[in-house]
Amino acid sequence: MRAAVLTRFGVPLTVREMPDPEAGGGEVVVEVLATCVPPYAAEVFGGERNYPLVPPVVPGIGGVGRIVHAGPDATRLRAGDLVWCDCTVRSRDDALTPDITLQGWSSRGEGGARLAEYLHDGSFAELMRVPTENVFPLPAAAGDDPARWAALSVHTISYGGLLAGGLAAGETLLVSGATGNLGSSAVAVALAMGAGRVVAPGRNRAALGLLADRFGPRVCPVPLTGDEAVDRAAMSAAGGGPIDMVIDLLPPSAPSSASRAAAMTVREYGRVVLMGGVGMLGGDGLALPYPWLMRNSITVRGQWMYPRPANVGIIRLLASGALDLAPEHVRSFGLDAVNDAVAYAASNGGPFDRTALVPMATAGSPSR
Repeated sequence: MRAAVLTRFGVPLTVREMPDPEAGGGEVVVEVLATCVPPYAAEVFGGERNYPLVPPVVPGIGGVGRIVHAGPDATRLRAGDLVWCDCTVRSRDDALTPDITLQGWSSRGEGGARLAEYLHDGSFAELMRVPTENVFPLPAAAGDDPARWAALSVHTISYGGLLAGGLAAGETLLVSGATGNLGSSAVAVALAMGAGRVVAPGRNRAALGLLADRFGPRVCPVPLTGDEAVDRAAMSAAGGGPIDMVIDLLPPSAPSSASRAAAMTVREYGRVVLMGGVGMLGGDGLALPYPWLMRNSITVRGQWMYPRPANVGIIRLLASGALDLAPEHVRSFGLDAVNDAVAYAASNGGPFDRTALVPMATAGSPSR
């Protein structure tokens, strides 16, 4: 097979021939039809994000594919099935606190690193070996446009955060980082789940306008000033009443003051879910006031990625049409153009901009 390989940080990916992966027990081999290239991929491959990848490695964060071979313990999956491959791999020897690796992308702690040694390579390749439990059937419609459905890698993350916070129909949600690639996904997914109102703060006025135009009055944009007190008051007012839940999806470059301003808009007994990158590259801690947390009975929880059932839930939202992929702008690239794809993603990371790598193609396709 052919694959794009990160040989070392700070150099372009190299496309080369590699041995075909083989499935053992509890594994499948999938032909990769499309995978998402995140806007921050260039920062990962350049070393700025300090991800625990060990070159040489085939990167990638899951994808849409067809099963080539299923292991002997697969009871329902068959060769030829169209599937979504979830990159979030959990160790099988500790049900309570499993080690986690994001196959071909990242890992957590020593145990996650050991898991990554075994499931080393990701989806920037023609073929990929995936644990059986990380493979989920897709509707036939996904086969008509797998590059568009590769956005599952984005939407599943935001969906997992909303599940973690227990978002209920009719509630008011504030998305901290709403104008970003992942934050805008949270806006769309929350509305598909039945949120009554979504407060969308951000500095990018054009992106705020795009959110308002796409979703109408259920989205309340809030231009941010950088003044923590002023921004907190503006976000609270935009809720038009109690804000039930805040989800923070800000990137590592954002200051902790922005996260704190958003978090402290939540009502008494409200919930705050932290799943962005604030502080990952240093800087001040979040420093939420102890008396405010205690006296208002606030729930604050972190959420890295999502539980396995979230894959089924987000696929159902897409299949039902409640979450619509049609308005998203997708640009596809063949494997030979992988470095062009990485550069394009870095320059086109706004709301609902998607960059897809289509490994079986040989050249970039036009924007659509």
